[in-house]
Amino acid sequence: MFWNRFDIVEAHYAFHKDYHTGIFSDEYLRLVQITKYYKPGVWGCDYEDLTENGKMIYDNLVETRVNT
Repeated sequence: MFWNRFDIVEAHYAFHKDYHTGIFSDEYLRLVQITKYYKPGVWGCDYEDLTENGKMIYDNLVETRVNT
């Protein structure tokens, strides 16, 4: 895994989009913050759209969330 800023932001966007539990959740609030500087494409940003590096970052976020 290497640190590419675009992969990091895109993976965090996809993660928070997939795992928020409503407009008052921490994940949703973070998603709103991310959209201030990242605008996904017309079709949005899903796990399948991530690069291999982005998928590893996403998977790490999921694993961290499950273990907490």
